[in-house]
Amino acid sequence: MITLEDVRIAAARLEGVAHRTPVLTSRTLDERVGASVFLKAENFQRMGAFKFRGAYNAVRALSENDRARGVVTTSSGNHAQAIALAARLCGTTALIVMPEDAPLSKVAATEGYGASLVRYDRYTQNREELVHSVAEESGRVLIPPYDHPDVMAGQGTTALELIEEVPQLDALLVCTGGGGLLAGCATAGSALLPNLRIFGVEPEAGDDHRRSRLAGERITIAVPRTIADGQQTDAPGELTWPITNRLCEDFLTVTDGEIIDTMRFLFERMKVVVEPSGASALAALFGGGIDLGGLRVGVTLSGGNIDVTRFRELLG
Repeated sequence: MITLEDVRIAAARLEGVAHRTPVLTSRTLDERVGASVFLKAENFQRMGAFKFRGAYNAVRALSENDRARGVVTTSSGNHAQAIALAARLCGTTALIVMPEDAPLSKVAATEGYGASLVRYDRYTQNREELVHSVAEESGRVLIPPYDHPDVMAGQGTTALELIEEVPQLDALLVCTGGGGLLAGCATAGSALLPNLRIFGVEPEAGDDHRRSRLAGERITIAVPRTIADGQQTDAPGELTWPITNRLCEDFLTVTDGEIIDTMRFLFERMKVVVEPSGASALAALFGGGIDLGGLRVGVTLSGGNIDVTRFRELLG
């Protein structure tokens, strides 16, 4: 478990390093959903996503000896870029186990930050077994994408900043894959605002959190096929699940079509570019699967790492 104090310690480490991202509002958006909506725009974070918060906090928290060993992780793109950048800023090196079908723009950015890559097939190979094997062989410190206390605490600074700026929130919608952002934000949000209603949002094709809630235990599904590549996880995290299951009122799902419609709205009406995973939390509010009418609602726009070709493909 992590605490609000862990999130505050992470915030101190990130001070002056991570961007304090803007909170965006729109009258058109409010009218469309019948609520006052506050978008935490992590697409403007360093390397283009919230992942930098957790990655930097985890790398900076290592001892000098461990940092000297270098770090290793597995990611489809955003955590990969975040670890690569954090490693460079902290004076160490990064090795990334990355799926072969990861978006080319994310691959290029990860390599651009100086990381080395090991590629794999996400549909036929077990990434957890592979990354643990690579870590053991290389002697590097493993920093998982979400199942790590310092990663969760770093991600929680997203909600910490949002609530500092908008202290009277009634509800918070957070996208979730493995659950690191959701666990961190739920920890900070519930501690600061005890009556805050917290919802995790995932793709309909990858509803492992929803199914786990219904089953009463953490379950594993087939790797989902969805445009939201940052949410293509097959199970809630082992460490994140006890936190998110306890603190979240519900887990909502959105279709790829709803995600695309949300990306289009953000681009056309708010002049904001987000990747599919970055739009999923807001898509849940648009989809009407939950009634938050009249409330003050915080929503994470978790990232904006999408190349122009893919963006045109999806919105065309």
